[in-house]
Amino acid sequence: MVEVSPNAKPPVCKLMDYGKFQYEQSKKIHSMKQHQRTGQVKELKFRPHINDHDLGIKIHYVERFLEEGNKAKVALVFRGREMIRSEIGTELMQKMITALGPKAIVESPPKFEGTSMTMVLAPSAPPKTPSRDLKEGEGERSPQKD
Repeated sequence: MVEVSPNAKPPVCKLMDYGKFQYEQSKKIHSMKQHQRTGQVKELKFRPHINDHDLGIKIHYVERFLEEGNKAKVALVFRGREMIRSEIGTELMQKMITALGPKAIVESPPKFEGTSMTMVLAPSAPPKTPSRDLKEGEGERSPQKD
């Protein structure tokens, strides 16, 4: 005998296999945990001497990460003599911030750490849910004219 609803008046009980009941409860809890959305931090690396087109592609990747609801860690890696010209890195980071505009919030501003300059961007809006495209003939119909 398993107590199904202890808060009901009178309490509800069922005759069933208790092991099966526990198994079903654990499966239900597991599936609920699977469907929870936790934001991840996605990292994107590039170098200071990058073409405008390649930078545009990197910005597109960051946009996609943010639309999915993830944070984006942008790392600009310097090598050798490139470390002297850190202003190039700050210009690139500012280009990226202005290109993303209202889609991103700068969580931590660009800062120099060792041989790389990093910043963290967070999404400004909640993630979009994938919408189902209606096929022709589905959905609401418009009134026909006679």
